[in-house]
Amino acid sequence: MTTSSRPVYPAGTVVTGKWRRGRFIIRRVLGKGANGIVYLVQKEGSRDPYALKMGFDTMDLQSEINVLMSLQSKRKASGLGSGSSKGGPRMPYLLEVDDFKSGDGDIPFYVMRYVRGSSLHHFIRRRGKEWIGLTGLRLLEKLNGLHRSGFIFGDLKPENVMVSDVGHVELIDYGGVSSIGRSVKQFTEWYDRGYWNAGSRTSDEGYDLFSFAVLIIQLLNQEELKAAATQHLPQTRSPVQLLQLVQRSPALKSYADWLGRAIRGEFAGSHEALKLWKETVYTPALAGKQPGKTPRWLINAFALSFTIACVACLWAFLS
Repeated sequence: MTTSSRPVYPAGTVVTGKWRRGRFIIRRVLGKGANGIVYLVQKEGSRDPYALKMGFDTMDLQSEINVLMSLQSKRKASGLGSGSSKGGPRMPYLLEVDDFKSGDGDIPFYVMRYVRGSSLHHFIRRRGKEWIGLTGLRLLEKLNGLHRSGFIFGDLKPENVMVSDVGHVELIDYGGVSSIGRSVKQFTEWYDRGYWNAGSRTSDEGYDLFSFAVLIIQLLNQEELKAAATQHLPQTRSPVQLLQLVQRSPALKSYADWLGRAIRGEFAGSHEALKLWKETVYTPALAGKQPGKTPRWLINAFALSFTIACVACLWAFLS
């Protein structure tokens, strides 16, 4: 097993693949986690940016690569290998896998397309909380697709969700992904079901949905979530504290039913959760009951749906 000494390479460093001989020029560090460093790179001879992840441990990174390869093969088999989805362009998970031979030994790495945008919490802070409905919808669609492939994301948190300027969502850092039925590989305390004594750390769809619920609470009421997480001993934490927070928070009122079901683990799966989220977001807004300003994306979506329906009716009449 090869383990690197965790060096951080400066901008301008050329990473040359030991086997495939691909050459990538480091531009800057995008992030550093428990199992690797992600760099923004440019492939030699190309102007397109890419994300290159170097692993701290060969076996650990290989496990992550195996998951991504499995997801990619299942996407191709289902005919979703190219084109776009409602949540934005469908991109391949992996572009290249190799080792970087350096003075620190052989360091495994893989290359992905770079997701342009900002992390979820920064996006909401900049664009406004009315965007939580859309970004939440797109995120649940991503999770549902992952679950249908037999995996859970595991370490779901705002930093691992990238949002483009127009609201397209991508999950990043697949180091916590594990097969359904296995133990959760990586987690962050606030978003962990076990941290709140709300269930096990076994990988199931409910684990990701619980994390999603806490993520929404954090985006809309971070101070009370922080208080609930820190004012109790580990053995006295419980999902009841989260449920009480949801019930008394005006900011969470619109999502209270959905959040309660996710925290209590009442969804049959992410497909059911996605369906209820759509109803939660679209129905009140279109009825004029959504608090605050109706977001432009929702107005456009409704207008487009109405136009398509009208065209379909006209076509049927003329036929």
